[in-house]
Amino acid sequence: MIFSRNPARGSRVLNGLALLGVTGALGMAFAWQFIYDELPCPLCLLQRVALILAGVGFLLNMRVGPSPMHYAMSVAASLGGMLASGRQVLLHIAPGDPGYGTPFLGLHFYTWAFIAFCAIIVFCVLMQSADRKWGDSMLKKPVSAVGIVVMALFFVMALANVGSTTLECGFGPCPDNPDSYLWLPSSAPR
Repeated sequence: MIFSRNPARGSRVLNGLALLGVTGALGMAFAWQFIYDELPCPLCLLQRVALILAGVGFLLNMRVGPSPMHYAMSVAASLGGMLASGRQVLLHIAPGDPGYGTPFLGLHFYTWAFIAFCAIIVFCVLMQSADRKWGDSMLKKPVSAVGIVVMALFFVMALANVGSTTLECGFGPCPDNPDSYLWLPSSAPR
């Protein structure tokens, strides 16, 4: 078992799995916008930013060791993400409202985001207790090759999302209901 030989490694593995989950959520949303040609709205973009910031807290725990400050960063980002996703859920809660975008497994992405932010907060609270036991002994050990790959995937997904947002909105405010990329030529005749 990964925790029996080196308990500090357990913290790094669990934070790596959390970072991989955040990366997967970002990747799924990123792929979805191209597969279904659905550009993210401003609230969706705020949720992606919150996911990226929560992921940075997990990345720091992997890279420099577990810290209450890193978990606080993930919790604060998740609270902001809960506000954005909760607002979007409430905007589309009326009976007969189709919601924004195509649902995934019966729920819209903003509902999944709300659930994910709640899960991140619970994870951080549980890890705060466990990391006190594991201590800082992991600082002396380098990050494994798998950990480096997970961190690299996170960076790639974060940069891809920032890039697509810049193409969609430029450096100004994003449209409420985007239908094209601001910085890409439109294929539709005008």
